[in-house]
Amino acid sequence: MAKTHRIALLGGDGTGPEVALEGKKVLDAAAAKYGFKLEWEDFDWGGDRYLATGEVLPDSAADTLRQFDAIFLGAIGHPNVKPGILEKGILLRLRFELQQYINLRPVKLYPGVWTPLKDKGPEHIDFVVVRENNEGLYTGSGGFLKYGTPEEVAVQTSIQSRAGCDRCLRFAFELTRNRNRAKTLTLVGKTNVLTYEYDLWERAFHAMGEAEYPDIKRDYNHVDACCMWFVKNPEWYDVIVVNNMFGDIITDLGAMIQGGMGIAAGGNLNPDEGGVSMYEPIGGSAPKYTGKNVINPMAAIGAGAMLLEHSLGEKKAADAVERAIMKTTAEKMKSQSAGQMGMGTTEVGDCVAQFVADGV
Repeated sequence: MAKTHRIALLGGDGTGPEVALEGKKVLDAAAAKYGFKLEWEDFDWGGDRYLATGEVLPDSAADTLRQFDAIFLGAIGHPNVKPGILEKGILLRLRFELQQYINLRPVKLYPGVWTPLKDKGPEHIDFVVVRENNEGLYTGSGGFLKYGTPEEVAVQTSIQSRAGCDRCLRFAFELTRNRNRAKTLTLVGKTNVLTYEYDLWERAFHAMGEAEYPDIKRDYNHVDACCMWFVKNPEWYDVIVVNNMFGDIITDLGAMIQGGMGIAAGGNLNPDEGGVSMYEPIGGSAPKYTGKNVINPMAAIGAGAMLLEHSLGEKKAADAVERAIMKTTAEKMKSQSAGQMGMGTTEVGDCVAQFVADGV
C-alpha cells in the first residue's frame, strides 16, 4: 500500500498561490512516479483574509498545522496591508510556535542560469547556509521610550541562548558531514564588535566541533568579509552557520549569485522528531505580476524538492525534481526573470513535471 503524506498548502498573497500551484503540480508528479501519495489541504491565511476578517491567524493555527507532515507556502505580503503585520503575524509566529529553529538555504547555480559573477559557473556556486531561525533580533525584545517625541529612543535587543546555538550548530555539523564535500563548516559572525553574542557562538562552535566532529574543518568569517567572498570566491564555501539577522542578509546575496529570487528556495525546519517544517520560495509575493502568468515558479518547485527530502524522506523523488529543474533551466528557459523566461508560469511547471514523470 502506498504511503500517504499530508501537506498543508498556504498559497498566501500576490503571486504566491500561482507559484505554489506549480510546486504542487511537480510534487504530485513525483509522488505518482515514485509510488507514494500526497494529501493536500488548502488554507486561506494571508492578506485577503486579514482584510476581510481582521484576523491574521486563528489561535488554533499552530495546533492545526502540527497534524501535517509538512507545510508548503507560496508567499506572504499584501500591498494593502501595512508591512510587518502579515510577516510577523504569520511567518514569524509559525516559525516560533512550531519551533522551526533552522532556516535552510541552498545556494546552488543551476546549468543555464546567469549569474552576475564574472567567470563563475555551477562548479563554483554550490553551498548551503544554515541560519538560526528562532532567536537573535527577531525575538522582538525591546521597545520605545518617549514614543513620538523628539527625545524618542528605540531599543531592539538580540537574544541568543547556548541551547539555541547548540541545536543550530549540531544541525550544521551533521549537514556538513552528510554532504561529504569539502567537509568545512564556516561560522559567520562579528566577533570583533558583537563581543558577547559571538563569544557565545564561537565557544559553542569550537566546543562541539572538537568533541563530536573532529572530521569537520572549522572556519570563521566576519559577516562583512563573507559578503565579499560570496562575490569573489563563492567556491570557498561548503556549509555556513550564522545567526538570524546576518543569515537573513547573506542569504539574499546568495540568491543573487545563484541567479535571483526566481530560483532561490528555502526551508524553515524543525528537525526534531515530530516537528513540522515549512518550505517556501524566499522571494516576496510580487503583487504587480499577479495573474499574468509571467512569474518564475522555480524557487517554489525547488522548495518542494526540499520538502520531499527533509520532511517526507523521499530522497529519490527529491533528487528527481532537482534533475528536472536543472534540465529545464539548461534546455528550456531563456531567463529567470519574470516575463523573460520564454515560457509562462504554468509552462515551467508543466515542463518540470513532465521531466519528473519521464524519469530524466
